Amino acid sequence: MTRSSSLLRLTLGGIGTVQVILGIVFIFAPAQFAGLLGLKEAPEWVYWLFTMFGARSLGFAYGMFLAMRDPQRHIIWIRAMIGIQAIDWIGTIYFVATGGVTWLQVSGASFLPLLFIAVLTLRYPRTAS
Repeated sequence: MTRSSSLLRLTLGGIGTVQVILGIVFIFAPAQFAGLLGLKEAPEWVYWLFTMFGARSLGFAYGMFLAMRDPQRHIIWIRAMIGIQAIDWIGTIYFVATGGVTWLQVSGASFLPLLFIAVLTLRYPRTAS
């Protein structure tokens, strides 16, 4: 395993772990998490959306762990995560810029997507020439 491959696999595992944590939090404790971030209490229907998001986070965690084991074989999961991270970051910056949330509330969401995109793009599996 090359150093480049090790960094990619470590990043995929880290993203997968974050996705598991988010999935569990959004399914089982969304109101508590929002309170921890200092967000106002949301209408009850918002927790239904969080449950659906949580399920998808767990699905993407699965994909990241598959890709971690064999990045070349599961490259489509890496492509999908690059897109997800880009949308996450754009959405985060938009809601900070429009005053929906603060920099303190978004914390890692303000920079982690850019870090993940950089590593996934720079260490993207290439076919041998």
